[in-house]
Amino acid sequence: MLDDSLLDHAEALAAADRGGLLRGAAEAGALTRTAVRHATEAGLAELRPDGRPRALLVAGPGPVAGCAADLLGAFSSGSVPVSLIRPAGRSAEPSDLRWTLPGWAGPLDLLFLLTKNGAEPGLTALADQAYRRGCTVVAVSPAGSDVAEAASPPRGLNVPLATLPFEPGVPDERPIAAPGELWTLLTPLLMLTDRLGLGHAPPDALESLADRLDKVAERCGPAIPTYDNPAKTLAVELADSLPLLWSETPIADAAARHFATMLGALPGRPALHSPLPEALTVHQAVLTGMFAGATGEDDIFRDRVDEPQALRARIVLLHEQPPTGVTAAPAARSLAHRHEAAVSELEASEGSRPLDAAAELIATADFTAVYLALTPSP
Repeated sequence: MLDDSLLDHAEALAAADRGGLLRGAAEAGALTRTAVRHATEAGLAELRPDGRPRALLVAGPGPVAGCAADLLGAFSSGSVPVSLIRPAGRSAEPSDLRWTLPGWAGPLDLLFLLTKNGAEPGLTALADQAYRRGCTVVAVSPAGSDVAEAASPPRGLNVPLATLPFEPGVPDERPIAAPGELWTLLTPLLMLTDRLGLGHAPPDALESLADRLDKVAERCGPAIPTYDNPAKTLAVELADSLPLLWSETPIADAAARHFATMLGALPGRPALHSPLPEALTVHQAVLTGMFAGATGEDDIFRDRVDEPQALRARIVLLHEQPPTGVTAAPAARSLAHRHEAAVSELEASEGSRPLDAAAELIATADFTAVYLALTPSP
């Protein structure tokens, strides 16, 4: 069971947050503005590209690279293929990871390197591969790092990683899936793809993105009580649940995969994602098996002392806009009702632009994962 006695005590949450997770989630808007400034100083805003690349390639350690690739593909609406280069290695340590360009990559393609460390030898080797093949390389990494040097002119371009001043008492090392980190690495790519005509991230859209992240931080912050806090409310709903994260648009798909990653990385909770309408079949067995809802056959007189709480499947529907037209959302709710499964819904504000919708869904998911991590079972 969730120890919800902490949720409405900001001081207790702060004391439990030894890793600075809440700060990471709250500073996403500020990091986005810093990232815009760094990218502008690096010259991205003045670029005059000759044409579109044939494909975008994304590489980096940790789950941020995958989410960035998902979102770039969603924002470009399929106008250019976006491929994630997955690493191989003897372990998950960044120093052990190696990346290999696909055989077809060449001068018409654009490679993005994303790293908060910048010391990965595998990424510097990948930059060398790309240079020999004629690929354009853009890195987002700490200034002066090995990766930054490998991507510097004439080989490519490095945008210094956006960071905020160190806060005394908060460890400088963040978890591999730190809240808010996505936007420090993704924002420069949004600026560049906008210059290439592959997305819709002009300066006003990026300012709107930062504002939306700030608004989510205000609504979901530790001082806001559970009854008026979407992230705390969702955390309570997901307590003792196996979340089934269902979505039916590319942006919501990216947010749902990110949410599953954060739930596993921070509170250590399993979650399953599937897009609609496929989820109606591929997750149906979950709704009828050992994670099914109440069957009405429970013995109310049995001794529950020291009995572990049963884990029940709970459907979470993620929407970037209210479902309209051809949608599987009604069928999802009907399936949940038939199997007595609870349903939560996470939806961006009506009328949101795609970038704002992605920010709202992902930032709310980040806060939810943090609250679950900070309020373990009593």
